[in-house]
Amino acid sequence: MTSLPAGLELRPLHVPISIDAPDAADFREMARVRNLVYAEISGHDDNSMPADELLPAYQPDPAQVRYCWLAVLDGEVVGRASLDLPQEEGARTGFWLVELRRSAWNRGIGRAAFALIERTAREHHRTVLQAWAEHPETDGPRLDAPTGFGSVPRDHAARFFQASGSTLEQVMRVSSLDLADAAPRVRDLLDEAERAARGYRVVQWALPTPDEFVESFAAMKSRMVTDAPSADLEFDEEVWDAARVRRFEATYLDAGRHMLITAAQHVDSGELAAFTELVIGKDRTAMSHQEDTLVTAPHRGHRLGMLVKCAALQAWREIAPDSPRVMTYNAEENRPMLSINERIGFVPVAYEGVWKKVLD
Repeated sequence: MTSLPAGLELRPLHVPISIDAPDAADFREMARVRNLVYAEISGHDDNSMPADELLPAYQPDPAQVRYCWLAVLDGEVVGRASLDLPQEEGARTGFWLVELRRSAWNRGIGRAAFALIERTAREHHRTVLQAWAEHPETDGPRLDAPTGFGSVPRDHAARFFQASGSTLEQVMRVSSLDLADAAPRVRDLLDEAERAARGYRVVQWALPTPDEFVESFAAMKSRMVTDAPSADLEFDEEVWDAARVRRFEATYLDAGRHMLITAAQHVDSGELAAFTELVIGKDRTAMSHQEDTLVTAPHRGHRLGMLVKCAALQAWREIAPDSPRVMTYNAEENRPMLSINERIGFVPVAYEGVWKKVLD
């Protein structure tokens, strides 16, 4: 076992039942440091989440086992590390992160944390480790994605990933939309999409999903990892059923977060053909997030992506009128979805690298 740098403890994170419980101090500190790290990287607080909203996502889930450690240096929490292990039969992958305060860089903490992550992954017979990281724009050498779409600077984070044996596989574009400015354009594009999507209708619901849509929604969620562009990344095929949908929803409902799902339904069959998710936390004046969006393969070519995105954004102005903007994430090679976003008015604000290491 590799020795740790002097003064460093990689302490397993205890996940409390309640954020107000006597044993919740470490979790609250993890959330505080998480938010500080993201602000240091991006220069804004849009990715901040209060501890009580994070907690439901850390509760036990049969679909995934999460290991998380606090990086404690000389008694001070300076970062965190985690490893998520999907539990599908025959799963090969693990998804990890190491996040440190800038003041703790170049102390060997990241290397020690990754060694722990890799050792844990091997113990669980995982052979592929993958991670996402934001790379703020800076001058100097760059790394091109092997997809041929996008690049990231060879910054501190990139050098860390390369030293760990990881390779850049994909670049994700982070885009932001000013909701007030986009309103007239969204209305026009929605009218246009409705004319093109003959044979489909828009259905919308706030969580929880109505029973009549649960099975069809589960089927679409299961296709997110197989239908979305993924370069040479590897994902274990997910199995979603009604029970998994309800567990997924609980991570939002128990946190007091609001999710609107907008779907396109094929009128003749009743099948859900496309969907998008808009989410906001308890602070309804904060930034909104567009999370999963998918048009299933058999129903592509009917402008359903534009239909569900614009219908969602139009409804969102009534749900969260004080939210100033919405942020979304797309692979740089996903030109069909990026073209939709660009027409709506989304503009790039950041880029993430997706990194992969194959364990021998």
